[in-house]
Amino acid sequence: MSGGIRVRGIAERDWDAVVALEAGAYTALGLSEGRAALRSRADASPDTCFVLDVDSRPAGYLLALPYPAFRCPDLTRPEEPEEPGEPGEREEPADPAANLHLHDIVVAPHLRRRGLARHLLRHLARTARTRGDERISLVAVGGSEAFWSARGFAAHPDVALPDGYGPQAVYMSRPVPADDTDDPPPGGTAPHGPPVHHEAS
Repeated sequence: MSGGIRVRGIAERDWDAVVALEAGAYTALGLSEGRAALRSRADASPDTCFVLDVDSRPAGYLLALPYPAFRCPDLTRPEEPEEPGEPGEREEPADPAANLHLHDIVVAPHLRRRGLARHLLRHLARTARTRGDERISLVAVGGSEAFWSARGFAAHPDVALPDGYGPQAVYMSRPVPADDTDDPPPGGTAPHGPPVHHEAS
């Protein structure tokens, strides 16, 4: 890694790399979602999904989207826009604006443990502050609860999760840090879909 680190929005040309990174991180865990589902998450909130470039090449990515607190994406289904209902017949949904859900974060295996995930997580925290979000949530999978706990995320074991996250999956959240000094440090892997698939490093 000679330098040239940049976090930017996901472009059409990035999807082959994003899909390959995701499959490499999650197929063995049985958590890989596939291209259509991944794109649906990014399409739902393009301003909160990013690619990490190293020397002008995609080396990682992060998918986050506004989600009501204590809820998370269903790994078996892509995101679908809510269909308008009849006036007066639709229950007002929980406001997702206060909670930004970190669904997935992956760094290429050969570049882990170099602080690159920290760049992505700091960028996410800055984005959340700019948006006025109050909390960041995720689903820790594959035994990554301790990793996220060390980064300020508190577990909510009473929150029921959709099928597909695995038996060790735990919903977690933390307040949006006031500044970069409180952002999570770099580390191992993150959780999937709600979590940050665990590939932070």
